[in-house]
Amino acid sequence: MSRSEVRELLQRLQTEIQDAELDAETRQLIKDLDEEIHGLLEADADEDAFASVANRAREAEANFESDHPLAIRVLREIIQSLARMGI
Repeated sequence: MSRSEVRELLQRLQTEIQDAELDAETRQLIKDLDEEIHGLLEADADEDAFASVANRAREAEANFESDHPLAIRVLREIIQSLARMGI
């Protein structure tokens, strides 16, 4: 998957959670992940940097699973995309 496709998935995640009832901590976690992934994509970061953010995305996945099924679907796509990029 290309970097532009990952960017598109991040935008979809933002759209999915825009009207969702999320606590402040979860909303901040998503914002931080979004910013970090965008930063890594722009900087052409190494595998270790992407692995760290992928692990945090997996942690967020566990928090979303039951309460936010649409957002979790997009978050899983992001995690899978990072994995296909070799992370």
